[in-house]
Amino acid sequence: MTIPALLSEAHATFADLFAQARIAGEPDPTAMTVATATLTARPSARIVLLKAHDERGFVFYTHLDGRKGRELQANPQAALLFHWPRVKEGVQIRIEGPVEIVNDQEADAYFATRPRGSQIGAWASLQSETLDEARFHDRIAQLEQEFEGRDVPRPPRWTGLRVRPVAIEFWYGGQYRLHERYLYESDAAGEWSKRMLYP
Repeated sequence: MTIPALLSEAHATFADLFAQARIAGEPDPTAMTVATATLTARPSARIVLLKAHDERGFVFYTHLDGRKGRELQANPQAALLFHWPRVKEGVQIRIEGPVEIVNDQEADAYFATRPRGSQIGAWASLQSETLDEARFHDRIAQLEQEFEGRDVPRPPRWTGLRVRPVAIEFWYGGQYRLHERYLYESDAAGEWSKRMLYP
């Protein structure tokens, strides 16, 4: 599949700024806000970690039965926000688009790289549900015993979600709040455009 030139340009800009965020000493350049909404338009937002990005989109991992997983299955649209105040005079990157579940091979490969404690935790946690602390610790102990001496497989409802961008905005902080904003945007036909926005 041919990647539109402007989309490639936007991804290259993201990759460059991401590298600058690492060099600048941002506490965690992968941290991003993920905003979702229910079918009744009730929004929610939380910070998760970016685990992969390429011209297909931006990937994070979660449990499909948690709140964001349920919302994204019912309404598969998301907005992402990165904020790197140490890059240039401050940079924000806003991304919007539909969401898809990554394939099993990709999810399995990423899960295998996680620390064993995180793998056990993914099995033990009833994400977003009311915590029964004793039950949770008992469940961790049971799972550690169950998987002792072997690899921990990926839980069937724990996977990656990819946001396929239809809009990417780069916001560069400026003196006197005269910020520079560049919006890359796809129309319904998949044609990309680029324009500047007022600050």
